[in-house]
Amino acid sequence: MQIKSILAASVAFGALSTGAGAQTTTAAIAADGDTDAIIVTGSRIRQDPLAQSSPVIVVDQTSIARTGISSIADILQRLPSAAGGLNTRVNNSGNIGNPPDGGGVGAGSANIDLRYLGAKRTLVLVDGIRFVSGTSASGIPATVDLNTIPANMIERIEVLQSGQSPLYGSDAIAGVVNIITRENQEGLQLSGQFGTYRQGDGHTQDYQASYGIKGPTTSVVFGASYVKQESVRTADRSTSQFPNPGQTSCGDPIGGCSSAIPNGRFTVLGLPNLTLKAPVPGRPRFDAANPTGPNSDFRAFTTGDSFNFAPLNYFLTPSERYGGWISAKQELSESVNFRVKALYNRRNSQNQAAFLPLFVGPDAGNGNLLDTISIDATNPFNPFGVTLSAGKPGEAPANYSTVRRRLNEAGQRTYTQQVDTMSLTGGFDGSFDVGGRKWYWDANAVIGFNNARQLFTGNVNAAKLAQALGPVSLCTGECVPFNIFGGLGSVTPAMLSFVGFDERSRSSQELQDYTANLSGDLFDLPAGAVGFAVGYEHRYQKGTYDPDPIIVAGLGSDIPSQPSRGAYNSDEVYGELRVPLLADKPFFQLLEIDGAVRHANYSTSGSSTTYTGSGQWKPVDDLLLRASYATGFRAPSIGELFGAASRSDAPIDDPCTNVAGSPWQTSAAVRTNCIANGVPANGSYQEPNGGQVSVTTGGNTALRPEKSRTWLFGGVYSPVWARESGFASVLSLEANYYDINVTGAIAPIDAAITLQRCAFGGEALSCSAISRTPNGLITRVNGLLQNIGEVRTKGIDVMFNYRSRATSAGAFGLSVNGNFLLKYTESTPSQNGFTVTDYRGKTRGFPDQSYPKFKGIAIVDWQIADFGAAFTGRYIDAVFEADGKKLKGTFYGDVQLSYNPSFLDKRMAFTVGVNNVFNQNPPPCFSCTGPNYDPTTYDVPGQFGYLRISYKM
Repeated sequence: MQIKSILAASVAFGALSTGAGAQTTTAAIAADGDTDAIIVTGSRIRQDPLAQSSPVIVVDQTSIARTGISSIADILQRLPSAAGGLNTRVNNSGNIGNPPDGGGVGAGSANIDLRYLGAKRTLVLVDGIRFVSGTSASGIPATVDLNTIPANMIERIEVLQSGQSPLYGSDAIAGVVNIITRENQEGLQLSGQFGTYRQGDGHTQDYQASYGIKGPTTSVVFGASYVKQESVRTADRSTSQFPNPGQTSCGDPIGGCSSAIPNGRFTVLGLPNLTLKAPVPGRPRFDAANPTGPNSDFRAFTTGDSFNFAPLNYFLTPSERYGGWISAKQELSESVNFRVKALYNRRNSQNQAAFLPLFVGPDAGNGNLLDTISIDATNPFNPFGVTLSAGKPGEAPANYSTVRRRLNEAGQRTYTQQVDTMSLTGGFDGSFDVGGRKWYWDANAVIGFNNARQLFTGNVNAAKLAQALGPVSLCTGECVPFNIFGGLGSVTPAMLSFVGFDERSRSSQELQDYTANLSGDLFDLPAGAVGFAVGYEHRYQKGTYDPDPIIVAGLGSDIPSQPSRGAYNSDEVYGELRVPLLADKPFFQLLEIDGAVRHANYSTSGSSTTYTGSGQWKPVDDLLLRASYATGFRAPSIGELFGAASRSDAPIDDPCTNVAGSPWQTSAAVRTNCIANGVPANGSYQEPNGGQVSVTTGGNTALRPEKSRTWLFGGVYSPVWARESGFASVLSLEANYYDINVTGAIAPIDAAITLQRCAFGGEALSCSAISRTPNGLITRVNGLLQNIGEVRTKGIDVMFNYRSRATSAGAFGLSVNGNFLLKYTESTPSQNGFTVTDYRGKTRGFPDQSYPKFKGIAIVDWQIADFGAAFTGRYIDAVFEADGKKLKGTFYGDVQLSYNPSFLDKRMAFTVGVNNVFNQNPPPCFSCTGPNYDPTTYDVPGQFGYLRISYKM
């Protein structure tokens, strides 16, 4: 009980909690039951929460309120040990493709990624029990959407920053996030918050209400919440006016703008690349003898004609979340309780992309009917006087490459999601005595459902487009001949009505989880009781994804996709033992060891057994040292196993393109290898798609579980003298070193690596994964999932927590939380062994993720009488892009002031704050898929101010 910092310092969530927050959390834990015998994340054995052996950070309601943020995921992503993850700054619901794990992606959903190992390797629990995974309407995710859990239902969040598969099962490789919900409340609690960016956008409303009733044997708490977040558009920020940072026009040599333009780009073989001189609503004039002459409506296409899509996206996606929840406890006897929890949450969200880029022709690279469309000579808008043949069987040889037309008339592409989440948990728990020893038991069942529907507007039916571009004699009935040549404004509503369609897709997930646990003391040793825990879990998970039937038929003009569905069940047993060896001896105030083992059998991937062992030693009351070793596993998810083939468009430069400064021009070996891979030897190939490469993704039923091993060494120093002397009410310093190795990691080989290996090394395995058209354009890079190799990461977490005693000048606090990333590498197989890629101090680019060598967060706070003030500082170290460009170190500052008047019996509180008070822009990034920055690591540009009023009855 001497080293309160084990919890207090851990609660010092850098800028998100203080000593006061730590005391509040400790009290909340103690109120839940016997302070010396409760369950704390990281062990199944009841223990003193102030002397646990695992590095656990606790975030309570006070800490959450201090951020002014309305998303729990955004708060947790501020942890220095967190690597970001999906959040509402990610403007993607499939418009740039689906991730290779078959999980899809939905704007408005959010998750947590610890240690840069991916959100799927961080286990999320609710009250120690699994929660239904999210849905995206574009796949079957393997992660929990944290935005489905109402914020005012949360009592606290315990973040175990260490792998613990032996206790919690699959997915707990990087750590465990355990969301503890409210069980006790008396009376009414209300809060309302409004926030906005200084630019006048991104308005956020957050309203929370809950009411609790507590009787002699019954307690009931129920609540409701409503959160509405409006968009921040890229058009309204200076950093995102063009596809690349600092760009001022599409004619800049850096490129990046799209070759699909409103006036059309026409690549007819034997002719220069053409575009219209000006929009021509009817049939343009074409001079075969002089295609760009005065008698022609065409001229040569230049990069300056490219389309600037950058201002037509979101920095912050609009979303709306509302729902209700209830938690009830009934004491059936002095030793048996019945508990039930239920929640419902609705999320309405949207992301947006530029007008549809319509690519037609044999080099279009769609992989469907659009690549084989011939534009008939009888089409009334065809100015060339001949059929533009795609060269399919039975037709004349191909005489055109592509027609690219930005379909502005159809409006911007929007992806609107409606997601319903329902969860019902019920269980019994109690205790009994055997031989004078108390044993604790519980049995629980949870049933969860997640259903998502997505409406995509702005798509085109390829079959109808083929009919509308084909022989006019076959364009009958509702068919309207399509004018792909006439430039902006030439596509009429009647044309759009025939070829366009609203794409509707669905996905769902179901969870059934049944658990039983038993814990107690076996016998006494001189140093204390030997603790024991054992348990069983049976889980069933099911997921489905059903794209629009037109997409399934391969007739869409956007990202193709196929339906997928799958299910699995698992049976798991575990045991844990804690043995105190010495206590209250010189140099051994405490010495104990504990261990756990778990055996899991999956219907899809077989059996896995994991184990862990740890020890803690207190040479003196002020110092605790600990060490642990754990093995872990992650079974392949439903999406990874059963996800159907789909496509993502990666922002990667093809090394075989013949442009100034490219490897094609500077290396004879690259030219030789590219020609062998299907690039024309005459150097005519130039990558047309703005640096986007189509990557084929999909599941693999032959996948095996990932394995991991984790070393952890740490210590906590909390001097008694500081408290006894009055210097501090809390003073502690904690440091933990971790080393995690994941083998058999499930991932595709990075498409950029595949292209590099083929172009620079001529590696046959990589070259065989690349498909090209006769003109050299990439139609596909095979990126199917494999157990590709290993991921290795090492680092040090440090935490410092100080809080003064109350004086006439008030109470002061300082909390610091930092992470030093010592290593992060990924190994992938190659023809000659393995290729090791070092990401430490770098940004990946695609998918967005940065790996700074240091991240830190700190808070200075002051409390006097009814007033409080706090300043939060967050620092992200510099990182480098693959080509050496630097993303400078970034410092964010947040300020909050609060007033809790005594004359109102402290029932009301008024809070005002500004996040990013120094108006810091994110560092510009050229390779990121976000709007010139990494949205998983940095904030939306602009100052965000908010005002909150809360009331307690």
